[in-house]
Amino acid sequence: MGKLAVFFAEGYEEIEALTVVDICRRCALDVDMVSVTKERTVRGSHGICVQMDKVYAEADFEGYDMLVLPGGMPGTKNLEAHQGLMDWVDRFYKDGRYIAAICAAPSIFGHRGILAGRRACSYPGFENHLEGARVTKGPVEIDGHVITSRGMGTAIDFGLAIAGIFVGEEKAADMAEAIVYRS
Repeated sequence: MGKLAVFFAEGYEEIEALTVVDICRRCALDVDMVSVTKERTVRGSHGICVQMDKVYAEADFEGYDMLVLPGGMPGTKNLEAHQGLMDWVDRFYKDGRYIAAICAAPSIFGHRGILAGRRACSYPGFENHLEGARVTKGPVEIDGHVITSRGMGTAIDFGLAIAGIFVGEEKAADMAEAIVYRS
């Protein structure tokens, strides 16, 4: 069915992270909110603290079908500074497993060479970090097993695109209608 991990670092963008969790759980997907700190509570970039399901050391990476990186500052920098997580991002990419990032976080993929030759988008001003990508201004880009999105305003599109990969586009469209979303 689909098991996802959404990673939270201090300074994450609350809307981007929690919208993905919410929409995917509404679609009956199994989603772990994972702290990359040693703490189960992580503070977002706007001071909102959220209780995590797991800390990094408890994450079952072999059991995940997708890794999701929300943006925000300094959340994006804190995610990129976590070498263990970066090793898993690289491994998922190499193995053809899904990875997704929104806002500033696609820059992480750019820095790692993941976007070379792929369509990708990011928060305005971060396009120069999408090294080798065919940069677009679309709300979401799905290019193979790599998904990128632009920011808080595209978080619902991002969440629905991720859910659609696992439940199908028709069920994702039904969810969009159920949450009264118009794209």
